[in-house]
Amino acid sequence: MSRSTGAAGGTPGWRRATERLSEELLGATGVRQTFAVLLPARLVADPGWARGPLPFATAGRVADAESRQRLFTPAAARALYGRRWHRTASQAEGGLRLDGLELLRTPTARSPEQALAIAHFSVVGEPMLPLLRAISHRQDAPPDPLNGAFAPAALLAGVAEPAPAASPFALSRPYTVAFLTPGPGLTAALRDPETGELPDSADWLIRSLASRSTPADLPLPPEDFAARRTGANRISTDWSVLVLRQGAAFLGHRPDPGPGSGDFYDIAAVNARAAYLDALLLGNAQRDLIDELTDDLSEVFEGPGLARRVAGLEQRIAVFRSTYWRQHLTAHGPANNILLDFQQRHRLPERFAQILAEAADHARLVQTQESQQIAGALGVLTVLGLPLGTALSVLQVLGDSDPWHLTAALAASFAATAAALTTRYGRLVVSSLRGGRRG
Repeated sequence: MSRSTGAAGGTPGWRRATERLSEELLGATGVRQTFAVLLPARLVADPGWARGPLPFATAGRVADAESRQRLFTPAAARALYGRRWHRTASQAEGGLRLDGLELLRTPTARSPEQALAIAHFSVVGEPMLPLLRAISHRQDAPPDPLNGAFAPAALLAGVAEPAPAASPFALSRPYTVAFLTPGPGLTAALRDPETGELPDSADWLIRSLASRSTPADLPLPPEDFAARRTGANRISTDWSVLVLRQGAAFLGHRPDPGPGSGDFYDIAAVNARAAYLDALLLGNAQRDLIDELTDDLSEVFEGPGLARRVAGLEQRIAVFRSTYWRQHLTAHGPANNILLDFQQRHRLPERFAQILAEAADHARLVQTQESQQIAGALGVLTVLGLPLGTALSVLQVLGDSDPWHLTAALAASFAATAAALTTRYGRLVVSSLRGGRRG
């Protein structure tokens, strides 16, 4: 069967369709366009900013720490809001505006100063996808917006410093969370008014916003097109969310009348920047801690003191499990689903189960070594004590208190002990003691 190709240079038709779709998505401009950038940082001391998360208001309600804590379980709320600070901002450069900054302390055993920095941006009057592509330094993308006045080092100056991702698993830094609602002209994202069906372009747009790329940036064979449509979580008829390794995106599916209209999107915009972002923050903290535990488990046999290191790892795993490891956050379903999507993308449940299994294996190994050491110590007492006790008992029965006889009995008991240590049992005792000292 022959394949159809385009006239220009023999370009296949599906590739030309991908390029046209990419051009369409690059020009997509929403009514509301916001994104948050999550970056690792080092926070040496608590900043002088206001405590709690950055508040967002709509329809007479404020999504501050007090209202958001009621949505989450107590353990999750403590992890998300107990060591968090924010400051508002109003700094603009072109169509990009900085709305505020947050810092969430997420300490680990290796990095007690570790934190997540969150920068909240709004995009006005221009497409958002080119800016997201620029953050990923895609080919032919505009300059990275996180440079100059919006560089993390400049935004956090005097409070914290950006930290490079040290873990081999954290390959998707910075992590972005985008939100876009369409106007009546952005038909690529809108449901069909008659059938209610979403066009294919809606799934491609939300995937592009989450991955900070266009279909042309990462060309796919035609066989994978249908599979790439799956994965988006329909929060409701009005909007969807897609969580990927590089980022997440929220996309509306009906025309937005604009901010302040009392429309549902007023609430959706706040939820995307507050409760749902918080779920992703917890997922990022879980990923970083699991990365560190995985690395430390791989080094557990390096150096002396195996029992001490295994005990320390078990304690850290218990603290992580009771503090950060949550898969049920709230009775408000979408936040749970968003966290579960993040965990699945990074395979966190499987990796944590593997950590638990490895830690249990190491604990059994330490327990076996300690049992061998105890058995060896008892064997030494037996080998040393039996000849000596026998010799002294014979002298006592005979009523012999001659010092020379006592010396001869002691010499005989030491000779018997030395002979016993050369036997198979004696060698096992000495070997078990050496193994215990190495642990």
